[in-house]
Amino acid sequence: MPAIPRQALLQHFNAMVRERRTIVGGGAGTGLSARCEEEGGIDLIVIYNSGRYRMAGRGSLAGMLAYGNANEIVMDMAREVLPVVRHTPVLAGVNGTDPFCNFDYFLDQVKAIGFSGIQNFPTVGLIDGTFRANLEETGMSYGLEVDLIRLARSKDLLTTPYVFTPDEATAMTEAGADLVVAHMGLTTGGTIGAATAFTLEDCVARINAIAEAARTVRSDVILLCHGGPIAMPEDAAFILSRCPDCHGFYGASSMERLPTEQALVAQTRAFKAMRRPPAQEGH
Repeated sequence: MPAIPRQALLQHFNAMVRERRTIVGGGAGTGLSARCEEEGGIDLIVIYNSGRYRMAGRGSLAGMLAYGNANEIVMDMAREVLPVVRHTPVLAGVNGTDPFCNFDYFLDQVKAIGFSGIQNFPTVGLIDGTFRANLEETGMSYGLEVDLIRLARSKDLLTTPYVFTPDEATAMTEAGADLVVAHMGLTTGGTIGAATAFTLEDCVARINAIAEAARTVRSDVILLCHGGPIAMPEDAAFILSRCPDCHGFYGASSMERLPTEQALVAQTRAFKAMRRPPAQEGH
């Protein structure tokens, strides 16, 4: 499907905010995931390299490691996902720190093949400690991801960046971000989910601080929550009830890995629970 104009998407999302309808986005690592999410009524779909690794049975952080070229992978995934999505905007996860990518040209390609916008993934925002400090010191910084969002905005692509702190929320909103996604870390649960995470109560304060920072720059910025312990609908409902400036939820593992794991295990167990009838006499 062709890219959907940014202004049309913003009109739709702003109407949802005014009507207090929850905006729900989801990651898709396969065409089937995207098709099913659209059938379920999802508002936007994002594809990036971690979706492929996740649905191959590897943790989402595989997308942060040198297992493949993230920007090439997302363009390859587009051939599978874009043709099966009929009316939902699809966004590309773009690695903004790639020193070998001409982003001016690359974003034109992204738009031309049918993506309606972008998200900053892989993101150094998921990295902390000395390694993060060294990345910032050696020219592979989160600031490059801010520059990517600014460039995408100039090309009239919808932008939905991940942010991890109030300062990052401020920077991304100043760069023109349309939907700011407050990232609470790797999603917990399931067979390959994280065990280390904030609590839901921890997330409330962090998301509210991110929302306040973003709204200081632009009062109409849309905010979604994502990740960490916000893994199930009841978790997202908990956050939305306590974060008045959070307008919805973006799920990746929550939207495709966890339900796939649960459904496949349950279906297999149901088949294994079958019992053959007793043998009849003479057989």
